[in-house]
Amino acid sequence: MNAVTWDQRERIIALLAEASSDPAIRAVVVTATGRGFCAGADLRGAPPREHIAGDIARTIRLGAQRLIGAVLDCEKPVIAAVNGTAAGIGAHLAFACDLVLAAEEARFIEVFVRRGLVPDGGGAYLLPRLIGPQRTKELMFFGDALSAQDAARLGLVNRVVHADELEKTARAWSTRLATGPTRSIALTKQLVNASLDADRASAFAAEAAAQELNMTTRDANEGVRSFMERRTPKFEGR
Repeated sequence: MNAVTWDQRERIIALLAEASSDPAIRAVVVTATGRGFCAGADLRGAPPREHIAGDIARTIRLGAQRLIGAVLDCEKPVIAAVNGTAAGIGAHLAFACDLVLAAEEARFIEVFVRRGLVPDGGGAYLLPRLIGPQRTKELMFFGDALSAQDAARLGLVNRVVHADELEKTARAWSTRLATGPTRSIALTKQLVNASLDADRASAFAAEAAAQELNMTTRDANEGVRSFMERRTPKFEGR
């Protein structure tokens, strides 16, 4: 069920960092094989030991929170293609992505309450911003499984597709993004994500700064030039 191990987490974080820095990588898809998308954190590999004050907070900060932050901060658009159950940190990994595709069989579970735990991996940050506090509390207080269709109705999923169409749809979306103006999309992602925590003056200032920065890119100049020349733009991602 693809429970997240330490090695897997570090590998994903490294790949997202590579995607940000490599101009040849222009879109990212996070998906899985098997029956599940991600069943949460793999607790079996954690050796039993005595904890001292600060250990747990440090583990969460350097682990689950760092993983979610890597998705949010990735400079390329990130698509989640959820093929099955996404529970705990697995659900938050999907919700942190810019676009979420889900197979009809997919389920999302805020599983923490079932174990007597507090949500981690940025769940209490992400969900209220996506669906509001009341819906978030319902999911987190009860821990009930949320179907892909219900997740779409709440706004947590962009589109629900048949399982056989998931990979095809994810590839089509990522290909479309990969032929777009990569730096413009990156700046747009930053603006939208930051706006949730900003006042109007700060958001407007960030927008103006992003416009200023974007106009130095080849793609912005190509976009304007192609409009004037009445042709389809050819973006390079630079």
